[in-house]
Amino acid sequence: MTIRRTTYKDQVIGHIYDLILDGHYLPGDQVKESLLAREMGISRAPVREALKELIANGIVDYKPQVGSYIALLSPKEIVDAYTTRGVLEGFAIMSTRHLFTEDDIEELELMVGKMERLAQKGNKKKVVQVGGEFHDLLINNNKNVQLAVYTESLSLKLHVLFYKHWSALYSPEEIGERHLQIVSSLVEGDPIRIEQTVRDHYIETGTKIAALSESEQSPGRKQHK
Repeated sequence: MTIRRTTYKDQVIGHIYDLILDGHYLPGDQVKESLLAREMGISRAPVREALKELIANGIVDYKPQVGSYIALLSPKEIVDAYTTRGVLEGFAIMSTRHLFTEDDIEELELMVGKMERLAQKGNKKKVVQVGGEFHDLLINNNKNVQLAVYTESLSLKLHVLFYKHWSALYSPEEIGERHLQIVSSLVEGDPIRIEQTVRDHYIETGTKIAALSESEQSPGRKQHK
């Protein structure tokens, strides 16, 4: 996902996102306002604003009298997030299917090929980035403001989860094939197939990640503190 930020608050969100992807922050780790402000050379106010937005989007948890922590999502929360994004995106693509041009389809296909090549090289960040751009293009024609707000609020959470787990979920070829299925449904133009394909795309991944997460959180496994 390409993050385009302009305010200090947005820059802090981007910085925290990068720290999570780099493994500096793991689920359960505390996020300290003062430390982030010092690292970025800014006041604590925009850091506080950024954390409020991340809390609202489910990336960060706030514990009164204790502080802010990177959220440790339950398997159900993971499935719910992916299912909701699939429903929203499926509707957005279905309802704007007539607006996609041949150039759009070609660009989507090129992105799929790029994702597969990046996955073969193990370039995790780039796979997530191009995947984000792929899905952004799919909903680019959407004019429903509320839908856009909700899909954006889920994007960061899903990117973080997928980044952590994708290599254990799908082979590079499977990553390519799964995204080509969406493009094929769009080309075919059947609204029912489009929605079902997109929903299945997200539900499958969410279910698999939830199972991996449940295994990691099972009793007997050492938890990061």
